[in-house]
Amino acid sequence: MMNRKKPELLAPAGDLEKLKVAVLYGADAVYLGGDAYGLRAKAKNFNHEAMAEGIQFAHAHGAKVYVTANIYAHNEDFQGMADYFREIEKMGADGVLISDLGVFAVAKEAAPSLELHVSTQANNTNCYSANVWHQLGAKRVVVARELSLEEIRQIRENTPENLELEAFVHGAMCISYSGRCLLSNYLTGRDANHGECAHPCRWRYYLVEENRPGEYMPVEENERGTYIYNSKDLCMLDHIPDLVETGISSLKIEGRMKTPFYVGTVVKAYREAIDDYFDDPALYEKKIPYYLEEISKASHREYTTGFYYGKPGGTEQNYTSNSYLRGYDFIGMIQEDSNADGYAWMEQRNKFSVGEEVEVMPAKGEPFSFIVEEILNEEGETQESAPHPQQKIRLHFPKAVRQYDMLRKKMN
Repeated sequence: MMNRKKPELLAPAGDLEKLKVAVLYGADAVYLGGDAYGLRAKAKNFNHEAMAEGIQFAHAHGAKVYVTANIYAHNEDFQGMADYFREIEKMGADGVLISDLGVFAVAKEAAPSLELHVSTQANNTNCYSANVWHQLGAKRVVVARELSLEEIRQIRENTPENLELEAFVHGAMCISYSGRCLLSNYLTGRDANHGECAHPCRWRYYLVEENRPGEYMPVEENERGTYIYNSKDLCMLDHIPDLVETGISSLKIEGRMKTPFYVGTVVKAYREAIDDYFDDPALYEKKIPYYLEEISKASHREYTTGFYYGKPGGTEQNYTSNSYLRGYDFIGMIQEDSNADGYAWMEQRNKFSVGEEVEVMPAKGEPFSFIVEEILNEEGETQESAPHPQQKIRLHFPKAVRQYDMLRKKMN
């Protein structure tokens, strides 16, 4: 194991705040979408100014930035595309994620200093396609989510050493093959391959017979019905050794549309797990229950290991609900480092009150709990609770806190 290089931890950045959280909580790199060409059109994404600031922030903290351009392009999409790649190259982006061969060719010619990464949407399931992409100029291939660890190991053994392999290790799973879905387009007119997926795989379905319109017959697993396309979330946090042994270069977390709290919680857990494993494999094994407890404090579906240990059976789908498991509420983010007296300003995200126990999740270090004894508003007045979204309030903390540390509260 010690001959293996520590893999990059790659985190989602749906907006500038999430980018900063991902970097500060331990990501080696982030991936984000600009105003065009990405597959998360509903995410806030980055305009020119925000992307430039995000790249500057990431680089100042030793992290890389990859920009998504992974749509399957139609003819009209190519207008202005070369200029877009030149622009992000000039801003200092480290690489670009691409699915479409035509888009790949445009990026290669327009922005030669950008690393070219081949998206999971390109459905790379074998060493032959990976080698072709490498010959065309790809620095990295994101392997398809339908591969087992053994298949990834075989690709690693039969591709050049300087071709990096990236794989998803955590987050929502798409029911469609490598995410290439027509269901959203067919049902809603929103093209998943142009970044407009309506996520119909999470809907509840019924059967209707054509001669009896309006009579909905449930497709039942039990008396509550079924969500027949609704996959559990991927989680490989307790399988870091197996991932490392395949030779994967980058471990990728899904979630550009998730909250800053989700991003911080998941990134921090994986950061600690990876570092512990490389420092002391026995310590990693001992702390697995702790990692899993921490990561489960963010909203999530039930977990699965996907295709990594063989083709999934019936247990990888959640047939009874499309809801999330939530044990904790995200109640605020620290806006500044605490002063010598232990006070700091924070921005409220969910209601909490004086007398409640809350927990600080710092970007670095162990979480700690305390009882809220006082809440001060911007005028210095005390109040019994913080009920207003994004209200700026001041608290006293028993330990030092830093900007972007987050507060959470166990749900009743």
